[in-house]
Amino acid sequence: MTPWTFILKNALRNPRRSLLTVSSVAVSAALLTSMMTLQRELTVPPESEGASLRIIARNKVSLVQPLPARQLPEIERIPGVVAVTPFTYFGGQYNDEEFTSFAQFAVEPRRFRSLLVEGRVSDGDYDAWEKDRTSCMVGRDTMKRYGLKVGDRMRFRGTFYPCDLDLRIAAVFEGTVDDRGVFFHHKLLDELTGDLGTVGTWYLRVESAEKVPEVISRIDGQFANTAAEVRAESERAFQMGFVGMLGNVSALIRTVNGVIVFTLALVSASTMSMAVRERFREMAVLKALGYKRRDLLGFILAEGFGLSVLGGALGIGGAWAAWTLLDIQKLTGGIFIVFEVTPRIMASAGLVAAVLGVVSSLAPAVSVGRMSVVSGLKTLD
Repeated sequence: MTPWTFILKNALRNPRRSLLTVSSVAVSAALLTSMMTLQRELTVPPESEGASLRIIARNKVSLVQPLPARQLPEIERIPGVVAVTPFTYFGGQYNDEEFTSFAQFAVEPRRFRSLLVEGRVSDGDYDAWEKDRTSCMVGRDTMKRYGLKVGDRMRFRGTFYPCDLDLRIAAVFEGTVDDRGVFFHHKLLDELTGDLGTVGTWYLRVESAEKVPEVISRIDGQFANTAAEVRAESERAFQMGFVGMLGNVSALIRTVNGVIVFTLALVSASTMSMAVRERFREMAVLKALGYKRRDLLGFILAEGFGLSVLGGALGIGGAWAAWTLLDIQKLTGGIFIVFEVTPRIMASAGLVAAVLGVVSSLAPAVSVGRMSVVSGLKTLD
C-alpha cells in the first residue's frame, strides 16, 4: 500500500461523514463565491470602451438639482469637446409595474448620435427616431424582455415629473454595456413640463482621453460663482458616485464572507478532529513501526487538504455554472446586467478552502505528533 492509497482509504473510511464534510465545504464555497461576486457587481460597475472619452456634468449642489439649458453654447465652445447633449433622467414606471428596472433619459437625438460610439442600431432607423419627437430608441435587452418590436408603444407614468410618456419605438440599439435604456426627445419633455428651460445633466464626449482632465477643469471654472455651479466628472467617476450611495453594503458583505469562512473552518476542524481521534491507536502503531512524526503529520494534512479542496472545487464550479447559465437579468428583475464569476474570485475562494483545510488539520496533527506510542495505544482501550 502506497502512502497516497493509505490517505485515500482513511479519508473514505466513514463515507457518510466524508460526504457530509465535502457537501458542507461545497455549500460554503459556493456561498462565498456568490457573495464575492455580488460585492464585485455592486462596487465595480461595468465600464464601456468609450467611457474614457465621456464626461457627465451635473449641478454642484446635488444631482437632483437641474441645470439651466442656456449653458449649452458655453460648453460647446470649450476646446476638446466633440459633442454634448442634455441628459435628463425621467424615472417613469413602465405600464403597471411598481418597479421599473431600466432607465429612461431625455436627450437631443442629433447630438446624442456622436456619444453612442460603442453602440449600434440593430433594428429600426435612427433617422426615424430623430425626426419623430414622440418616438424613442430602446435597448435590445428591454425589447427581448417585454417582447416588443419596432412600432410598438411604450407608456411610462411620471414619478419625478408631473407628466406621462406615450412613445413609439422607432429604433433599437445594442452593443453597449447596458442595453436596457430608453432614450426619447428632450423637446417632448420640455413640452410636457411647460418648457422649464432646464436639463438634468450634460453628457459630453471629448476628442481624446488626454483632454478629459483639462475639459473637466474648464467646465467647472466656466460656471464657478454662478447661480448654477457645475461639477463635471468622468463617466467612471459618476458611476462610482452611485456606488458610494450604497453606504456600508460592501462592509456588510465582507462581514457575511467572514462568517462563511469561520463556518467553513469549524466544519473542517470538527471533521478532522473526530477522524484523528478515532485513529489514535493506529497512529501509535505506525509510530511503533518506525513512521516519523513528519510522516504522520503529512498523512493528516493531506487528508484535510484533500477533503477541503474537493468540496471547494465542487462549490466554486457549481456557483460558476449556476451564475453563467442562469438569466441573471430575469432572475433579479433587471437589477443586475451580468453576474460574472471571474477567475480571480474562483481562485480566491479556492485558496480559502485549501488554506482552511490545512489549518483545520494542524491541531489534530500536532496532537498526534506529540503523542507517545504507549499513550496512543491506551487512548481507545
